[in-house]
Amino acid sequence: MNPKIRHYEESTIVDISPMRLFAYVDDHARFASHMNSSSWMMGRGHMNTQVDTGRGQRVGSHIQMDGKILGINLYLDEVVTQYEPPYLKIWKTVGDINLLIIGHYQMGFKIEEERGKSLFTVFINYKLPQYIGTRWLGYLLGGVYAKWCVRQMLSGPTKYFNHNNERQNYGTQSSR
Repeated sequence: MNPKIRHYEESTIVDISPMRLFAYVDDHARFASHMNSSSWMMGRGHMNTQVDTGRGQRVGSHIQMDGKILGINLYLDEVVTQYEPPYLKIWKTVGDINLLIIGHYQMGFKIEEERGKSLFTVFINYKLPQYIGTRWLGYLLGGVYAKWCVRQMLSGPTKYFNHNNERQNYGTQSSR
């Protein structure tokens, strides 16, 4: 991996089969819903999600987000690069993007069957923002944002499927 790429991942057990879990998280609007609602981590702003005719559910499909956070217009375009139901989905940003805290990234999830349940892992590999004026935000908040984003993506299906709401997390973070 490129030494300028940072990595964060976390895993949890979800009390459901890999097939049912994949079907739930394969809906990108639902899976990325933390970006579509106002929160302190989003600077009280939000992003709008648009998908192409592939709905983000096949290799080459595009997912675009735009919005305004802290008065700044943000934009990104993601493309699905790996799609192997019910076990793996990976996407990455492409083209010109305008983000504050992280730069281009690759994100995804993998699902492994474990005793009738699913070991669900979400990860992000990201660069710092490319603009000198915002790079300091990446140094300061990139790791915090990556952890928040991964945890948001883990919490939706965990809450939906685990009635007792108990989570076992195994998080790792690195700069390479």
